[in-house]
Amino acid sequence: MATNQFLTFTLVEELYAVEVAQVQEVLSEMPLTVIPRMPEYMKGVINIRGSVVPVVDLRTKFGLPETEKTVDTSIIVVDLHTEDATVTVGCLTDSVQEVLDIAEDSIQPTPSIGTSVDARFIRGLGKKDDRFIIMLDIDRVFQAEAEGLAAAQEAPVAQESATG
Repeated sequence: MATNQFLTFTLVEELYAVEVAQVQEVLSEMPLTVIPRMPEYMKGVINIRGSVVPVVDLRTKFGLPETEKTVDTSIIVVDLHTEDATVTVGCLTDSVQEVLDIAEDSIQPTPSIGTSVDARFIRGLGKKDDRFIIMLDIDRVFQAEAEGLAAAQEAPVAQESATG
């Protein structure tokens, strides 16, 4: 029986998971550089070891209320796989929970109704104890934006200047 490891996190008290293989690192919430005219769910960019990484509020992306910053707020840095490239994105979450081993055959199909997240983004439902875990297909979550995110990553971040 094949098992995969998933990193679990919360959004509005619901438990979500992404495959550990796509997670680069988990960061505490940090100041963002805001870029004008970005979609509402795009909160800004951060600098990770010299790379520009766009940060997306997953709550806003899923049509939920904006993430409230707390001591538990975290950014999960994931690698998205597109046809042309791998794009790194930070996902703002309420809190990161734990890494779980979940058997592939124990992931249930997604119900067509009853979730606030677009069913195309959901790989299935896992289970821990008596609680369901919404298993995200993180590549699909950002499929439409991947090209724009790749361009944002390649754009140089302007250095602050003393002009004014």
